[in-house]
Amino acid sequence: MRGKETVRDMLLSMAAIGAVAAGIYVFQIPRDDSDKDGGVRTVDYRVELRTARRAAPYPVAAPESGSLPKGWRATSVTYTPTAGSTGAGGGSAAWHLGFLDEKREYVAIEQSDGKAATFVDNVTQQARATKDTQRIDGKEWVRYEGDKYDALVCQERGVTTVVTGTASRAHLTKMAAALEARKG
Repeated sequence: MRGKETVRDMLLSMAAIGAVAAGIYVFQIPRDDSDKDGGVRTVDYRVELRTARRAAPYPVAAPESGSLPKGWRATSVTYTPTAGSTGAGGGSAAWHLGFLDEKREYVAIEQSDGKAATFVDNVTQQARATKDTQRIDGKEWVRYEGDKYDALVCQERGVTTVVTGTASRAHLTKMAAALEARKG
């Protein structure tokens, strides 16, 4: 007789649907069970790097291919072009390339043609300049120390380059030494 379905029939139907859904989930949905990084994904930054090098008003810095130790991987990349027009009200171009080293410590390259003091303060999370300087590949880098990030800062004509993060001083230095700044 139609219309006389019982609660028992409804529960049996729901159990059958649940079993099918569980089977699909267990056997059909591909998963990477080897994810030991808590969902942090690796990015390929080559396209963004080429775009930034063509568009930026300064030579954009990135590590030379193969110049970083094994286990370092890029996790974030952005290029923000100059906002507005040149002159009053114009903005600054900014390049960001973030990495995790083999110990899962953060290392980032930050560059901008904007006001150096404000830029450095923002990307280093208020780290302070020390009297310590380092010469890396012929460039003078100033050491910054902070509560969250430490940094190496190189100010050149038209661009400020910052290597910053939670990584050790040695790893920040490795990144600075691996950088190649190019235009186009």
